[in-house]
Amino acid sequence: MQMFEKKLTNHGHTTKFSVTEGGEGWEVRVEEDSRLVRRATYTDWHRVERAVSQMTSEASELERSGWRENADR
Repeated sequence: MQMFEKKLTNHGHTTKFSVTEGGEGWEVRVEEDSRLVRRATYTDWHRVERAVSQMTSEASELERSGWRENADR
């Protein structure tokens, strides 16, 4: 089950942030141009909250530098 997803694009490049709930806990992923750059699985919801906060902050920084949210998910 997808809990969080944000996909940003800039000049043909993409960065995707996502959190998916699964049998082992929550999978947190960051992908750049379809290449996995960060992945973690958490069983503690508070760690997931911190990860989402960090991803939101990273996404905001990208948006301030010209990246835009991609509606195609």
